[in-house]
Amino acid sequence: MTSFDTVRSFLSETREYVDSALEELCSTPPENVPERLWEAMRYSLLAGGKRLRPALCLAAGELFGEARERLLPMALAFEMVHTASLIHDDLPCMDDDTLRRGRPTNHVVFGEGLALLAGDALLAWAFAYPAEYLPLCGVPAPRIVRALGVFGDAVGPGGICGGQVLDSDPASRKDSAGFVREIAEQKTATLIRASLLTGAILAGAGETTLRQLSGYGANLGLAFQIVDDILDATAPVEELGKTPGKDAAQGKTTFVSTFGLDGAKKCALDATREAQAAIEAVEGATLLRDLAAYLEHRSR
Repeated sequence: MTSFDTVRSFLSETREYVDSALEELCSTPPENVPERLWEAMRYSLLAGGKRLRPALCLAAGELFGEARERLLPMALAFEMVHTASLIHDDLPCMDDDTLRRGRPTNHVVFGEGLALLAGDALLAWAFAYPAEYLPLCGVPAPRIVRALGVFGDAVGPGGICGGQVLDSDPASRKDSAGFVREIAEQKTATLIRASLLTGAILAGAGETTLRQLSGYGANLGLAFQIVDDILDATAPVEELGKTPGKDAAQGKTTFVSTFGLDGAKKCALDATREAQAAIEAVEGATLLRDLAAYLEHRSR
């Protein structure tokens, strides 16, 4: 079995695990949730996808000896937040997209108002759910508090919310080659980095290791966004699962628009190598190093 086969097997197995957990979680609505809101939340949360952020949370926690079941509430929270961000990203006031994960976007099916509220509800649930269930799993309170702090930072104004502003607000754009990296770091890399850090924090990893994982996650997330930019410019809709060419059509600042296609590919390779170098000294991190190379060569 090649290293890429191992990564594919891990991602497939964790995706099935997360999908099963989400199906069970969404089988019964929480008390007092309006039926249509719950339907809109479920529509996007159960729409599939790579489930990469939960997988990274699980991988990091398991690397340092934590049981998968005790990490699961935090892992699912990352999928809730990621799904919320996609719902909002697709709204007419943002990217105005009609296709996500191979089917109509949330606002196309449920209307703009309900889609906005479904995203808000998932965002709030992403904090309430691990706060309630991590203690029941026996995770020490100080670890939970620290993990939720990292999670909150990644979601807030200095994280994906700020990144979306940089990506979509014309008045926030900067005329510099470094601006595209700033967008990617906040819009994408911050949540990928946090998924790894929270898993490791819940497992009780030491400070040196957390710094190494932080560098790995930041560069992995950067490479992931660069490849996204490349795929938006090159991949067909059947592979992409969303409308291709939207970045160029909307005049967005991307690695392709800034550096060209070949330049963007070099940036992805450089970020991947930086990610791998960051965890070279972390014992047992072969899967994470191979995962970085695998994601650089993905086709969707």
